[in-house]
Amino acid sequence: MEYFKVRSNKGNLIKGPLIIKPKIFLDYRGYFFESWNQSEFNHIISRQVNFVQDNHSESKLGVLRGLHYQLNPKAQGKLVRCTKGEIFDVLVDIRKNSDTYGEWYGIVLNEENKLQFWIPEGFAHGFISLKESSEVQYKTNEYWDKDHERSLFWKDDELKIDWPIEDRNGKFKILINDKDANAPKLNQIEESGELL
Repeated sequence: MEYFKVRSNKGNLIKGPLIIKPKIFLDYRGYFFESWNQSEFNHIISRQVNFVQDNHSESKLGVLRGLHYQLNPKAQGKLVRCTKGEIFDVLVDIRKNSDTYGEWYGIVLNEENKLQFWIPEGFAHGFISLKESSEVQYKTNEYWDKDHERSLFWKDDELKIDWPIEDRNGKFKILINDKDANAPKLNQIEESGELL
């Protein structure tokens, strides 16, 4: 298993998130890889994490989910992977005392590269499906909690997230629910004090 640190849209190293690349064993029968190992994961991130919930979603082409986060004391860390299709996965640093506050990072996750994305507490997270059907599975270290869940507007002009929202024929339609479409921008979240 290899892992890589990430740099924000401004080129700054973001403390905490990691890209994890599993060791894949290929032969004439197919492939095998270890998708989860508690001991190795805790060693890589230098802390003890206990995952309590697994989530699995299926999204059509153009479905955008996020940007989601949970307030303390229910903040979630997530270990994300795409097991079918392809997504563009994004995090935004919303840790008010972070050097990279308000900066973002995005990566393509798909069934071919089998990469996993560790997103610790303190980040808003979302993704867009780039295929007709994309399945995303992720572990969380805190249960979903309706009273603590929040959203950050995916198209906030200040964030300038470079979402890949074009296909070969031009732009494709974004499919998004009302809650995410009407989410507050970062400056509104700052004013409300709902940061991590």
